Amino acid sequence: MKFLEKLISLLEALAKWLGIDVHKVRSVMLKWGVYKLYERWLEFQVKDRSVPEHVAIILDGNRRWAKMHGLNPWMGHRMGAERVEEFLKWCLDLGIRTVTLYAFSTENFRRTPQEVVELMKLFKKKLAELRESDMIRKHEVRVKIIGRTDLLPPDLRKLAEEVEEATKHYDRHFLNIAIAYGGRAEILDAVRKIARDVAEGQLRPEEIDEELFERYLYTGYLPPELRDPDLIIRTSGEERLSGFLLWQCAYSELCFLDVYWPEFRRIDLLRAIRTYQMRQRRFGR
Repeated sequence: MKFLEKLISLLEALAKWLGIDVHKVRSVMLKWGVYKLYERWLEFQVKDRSVPEHVAIILDGNRRWAKMHGLNPWMGHRMGAERVEEFLKWCLDLGIRTVTLYAFSTENFRRTPQEVVELMKLFKKKLAELRESDMIRKHEVRVKIIGRTDLLPPDLRKLAEEVEEATKHYDRHFLNIAIAYGGRAEILDAVRKIARDVAEGQLRPEEIDEELFERYLYTGYLPPELRDPDLIIRTSGEERLSGFLLWQCAYSELCFLDVYWPEFRRIDLLRAIRTYQMRQRRFGR
């Protein structure tokens, strides 16, 4: 199986070197059943070790995928949205307790008005599905929208509140969806809340430490051991965090994958987790 793994990596690298579309090469290998065999072996490897408790992912590459297929940007977003439910199911099946999705940043509001409108419609559709999801109820997943939700349209904000209310008593698993999110904005909002509480006499400055500060972040509602992601994945081949979970990522393992989000497969998740498992986390020591 290690030979098969090396062969797949070699073929993908060779395709890039020759200027051949690596996505087409992957499609061919998928038809041959090569990936399926490799996926089963990877699953065995991953389940034999401890999996990360918190996986965060930057859902990147929707627009480039759409462009590659000659489609409008929002068609890429639609295809990407369909991948989210599958991804969550894969994570739940592996025993991952917390999943954080970076779906829309505060900077994304600068995109064309039509694209933003289409994205807001898409968020409404997916949140409505989550509200009624049997998978969410079965696995007792608490859903939280993190970000500056006051920037969202009123109807979307109302729907987000309904989903949060419907799942607030669950504590087996957690799903954070970052919409209108910015890492600097999150830290700034936490500082403002702390300053307000100090001004109102609810908090003394000498009480402020890292543990207290974390409780004021968007992820502060989570159990302390689940607030920081163990593994952060970014799709599309870009190798930066783009302001994602700036405070929480201090000791996270990072994995950058050369696959557009609409094409993300279970094998990609397994690869990322196995990479995480092979690293030695030192936490600054």
